Amino acid sequence: VKQYRKCNNNVSVPLCFPKQIFPRAGSLFRCSMAGSGGDWQTARRRKGAARREEMCQPVQGDLGSPEDRSRIQRRITEAMAELRGEEFWLNWKELLSGCLVSETCSFSNGGLDCVCYGLGSFSTCVNARYQLAMLLLLLDTLKILPEQCSVYDPVFTPGECEVLQGFGLIVLTENEEGKRPVSRPTLFYLIHCGKALYNNLLWSNWSPQALSWLTIVGNSFSSIQER
Repeated sequence: VKQYRKCNNNVSVPLCFPKQIFPRAGSLFRCSMAGSGGDWQTARRRKGAARREEMCQPVQGDLGSPEDRSRIQRRITEAMAELRGEEFWLNWKELLSGCLVSETCSFSNGGLDCVCYGLGSFSTCVNARYQLAMLLLLLDTLKILPEQCSVYDPVFTPGECEVLQGFGLIVLTENEEGKRPVSRPTLFYLIHCGKALYNNLLWSNWSPQALSWLTIVGNSFSSIQER
């Protein structure tokens, strides 16, 4: 699956996402007002392309022991190391460095914030584990401190929350339903979340200033519109 960003020099840069990591064809969007000339473009999915089922394992309890939590944390770290050597990550890292790193460094109050909704149960689902590994790599690439990244999913178990906190992330305790107004540049990591969440997020930030602060990694807006 290829996604494209239309750059200022009219060159379309492909973003390739392996289906085992983004089974529902995630893509990268930069919110901007109409006519700005810098919108994110998305390639149409090939006709008849089958969705890969998520590779989920049976639930193995609630990571109640320190050994269980250490095991899952080690698997996430191993997934990060594996992704670092993949060509698609190297290409995406280069693109992000050109588009967002300079903005992050130039913002005076600590760079970008980050919010992640709907990650899934990474202790039982391989896809969710790789998506978490990708999030951690993004934070590192964009120089976003872990304590500037908030995560939430109602399926998180207490053990998974402890693992996330072990990586330094902030685990939200209430379901915001995407209704988070921003007051500074913020990256939203919304891998295959429902369209209602996207609607709530945009509705809560429907102004030229707030939209200019949003960067979203998530589903195709064009596909949502077509459906």
